[in-house]
Amino acid sequence: MTDKTHAQRLPESPAYLTAQANELFHSSFYKFVELRDPAGIVALLRQLAQDLSGSILIAQEGINGVVAGTREALDAFEHALLNDARFESGFAGMAFKRSACKTRPFARIKVHKKDEIVALGLPEVIGVDAIQRHGKQVGPRQWRELIAQDDVVVIDNRNSFEYRLGRFKGAIDPQVSNFRDFPKYIEEHAPAWRDAGTRVAMYCTGGIRCEKTGAWMEKLGLDVYELEGGILNYFQAMPDAEQDWEGECFVFDNRIALDTRLQETDTTLEDVYGSDPDEEWRLQRARRLNAASE
Repeated sequence: MTDKTHAQRLPESPAYLTAQANELFHSSFYKFVELRDPAGIVALLRQLAQDLSGSILIAQEGINGVVAGTREALDAFEHALLNDARFESGFAGMAFKRSACKTRPFARIKVHKKDEIVALGLPEVIGVDAIQRHGKQVGPRQWRELIAQDDVVVIDNRNSFEYRLGRFKGAIDPQVSNFRDFPKYIEEHAPAWRDAGTRVAMYCTGGIRCEKTGAWMEKLGLDVYELEGGILNYFQAMPDAEQDWEGECFVFDNRIALDTRLQETDTTLEDVYGSDPDEEWRLQRARRLNAASE
């Protein structure tokens, strides 16, 4: 494994620390690192994650996972990722964002090998290397200062239905119905941003989409800054996150949405998708997944 290490374990969220009576927790993580034997890692992770539910993607470019379980099960799993010699220290330094759950997020555990841990929808000939690239990642406190600057455009690197539910104040919605639509928006606006010397501040839910997209955007000559650890890290690190954020944060599991304290809200699937006919397929899929977890 060759390593791109800049992440560290994130501090535990207030929701995690205070919800002692709730023994079900959610943990999300990712890392871009070259994996020589993705299939072997998939087999090993299936053994280690037997007591969890969720989804883990493995590719030659790294790992991307969201899992849920008891505190003890998650502690054991995360410790293995960081320390098990069979991973050859490839996941050392990987950050975990953990929060308490009222709702069971997932029905079962799925571990799969993929071509990419996050897809951009770009032609293969372009080649985006998020392993060797070291982008400008900005911590939560620095992010607050950055997005207040006049020469900065703030881009929401998520789907439009996620943006509608909640966003950083002043952020632009690229009108993306699928993550693969995002590059088109950037290509259309990149010349004007370059000519004006505009810096691009970009965020997503957990950081992974921005980290890979930023590697490509820098090839376009843009000055790109990414929110380290994404929205969830911002909520986790900033007790007054509502100062910069309006609304809720959509999450792709049965909890549906979180507030700035990483607590589940009363938002329903119909609240998220119901008013947009184009999102009907997402609504029906989410209902099926929700029913499977009950």
